[in-house]
Amino acid sequence: MLKSRKERRQARARYGRDEQKAQTHQKLLEAALVLLEHRSFDGLSLREVAREAGVVPTAFYRHFRDMEGLGLALVDESMSTLREMLRSARAAPVPAEHVIRRSVEVLVSQVHAHRAHFRFVAREMYGGFNAVRLAIRKEIVSFTSELALDLGRLPLLNRWSADDLQMIAGLMVNAMVLTAAALTEVPADRPERTEQITRDAEKQLRLITFGVPHWKSASPPP
Repeated sequence: MLKSRKERRQARARYGRDEQKAQTHQKLLEAALVLLEHRSFDGLSLREVAREAGVVPTAFYRHFRDMEGLGLALVDESMSTLREMLRSARAAPVPAEHVIRRSVEVLVSQVHAHRAHFRFVAREMYGGFNAVRLAIRKEIVSFTSELALDLGRLPLLNRWSADDLQMIAGLMVNAMVLTAAALTEVPADRPERTEQITRDAEKQLRLITFGVPHWKSASPPP
């Protein structure tokens, strides 16, 4: 059925309001990331974030219940970036002997492209907002479990126990998260420091995988 002119106007108005709301929502997230460049999240105030975003403080409450709600939204946005990075690293179509190097290259490029998100995650893993801290840890546990499932499909690891797969996946994820945290603190005029962190990250991952063929894991139940 064709809509009347009035209905079309109303639909356009709703779309306009939804679009404006989405833009303001994103402005608040981006404003918080800007302010977090040299500060921790628990040091921010609602009014500061609203002012940086160019909105009145009351507009904040149309998008977030409080600062904790904003923090959780930042976790969701930041961890989706990290999730895509880890998946890209695992899915990269490269020879097995180059997987680690390629994974580290993906990590470095993603940190450079999304420095503010990775810096937020690195700092707030041990930050003052309990709900934000727990949300980050929950996401990291989820990443680890996802990687453990992927590792369990590899010929060399398909007889490892679930606990041991979770263990090696955790070592890999933690190494990459700590590497990302280190990269966010490197000044733009210190490329040699980035190169050193990159080399160290590759060594760490190689050391983690070096013992895989020699580890006697308890076989999973048939």
